[in-house]
Amino acid sequence: MAWPLRNQPAATITEAIPNGYVMDKGASERLLINQGLAAIRGNLEGQGSDEVGGAGGEGRGAGGEGVGAAGDGAMKRRDFTLQQLRQFDGEREAPILVAVNGKVFDVSRGRRFYGKDGPYGVFAGRDASRGLASFRLDRDALRDAYDDLSDLTAVQTESVREWEMQFMEKYRYVGRLLRPGEEPADYTDDEDLREPSRDD
Repeated sequence: MAWPLRNQPAATITEAIPNGYVMDKGASERLLINQGLAAIRGNLEGQGSDEVGGAGGEGRGAGGEGVGAAGDGAMKRRDFTLQQLRQFDGEREAPILVAVNGKVFDVSRGRRFYGKDGPYGVFAGRDASRGLASFRLDRDALRDAYDDLSDLTAVQTESVREWEMQFMEKYRYVGRLLRPGEEPADYTDDEDLREPSRDD
């Protein structure tokens, strides 16, 4: 599947490259990653209220930050195995969840993107880290077993961190993706309201 946002303008990035400049492989990978990030930022920020937390959305601004308490429609904070995460694939009425770099996010307000027929629907209920790092939107970029991402290049590792930051800004963090044998944390209601640290 082709990258769905590749035709989005990224002029601010490409205008900074002088004519005739030849990039090494690492620089060209970084440019591609930056163009993809610029495109997704522009696409998310330019969408209607259901995408960026306007009327009826669940934005992270004043009064609507992070994971809400029980009773406000927000999912309580919890940790997920890969098998548990797959239940939140957008096929049911349940929230749509996506894992990025070990963190699980509720992307339900981006249903147009992450729902069954959305351009990122392949990531619904899955760990999207490898696909996002490599800009691949096919099932081959997904793993059925826990993926420690240890074989990613330095550029891909940086890319996945940038995607994680984008998800932290745009979507609600709901918990961690558990490694095999790792026990889930027992979160209290107070922890449900707290924003995650970078180490969570």
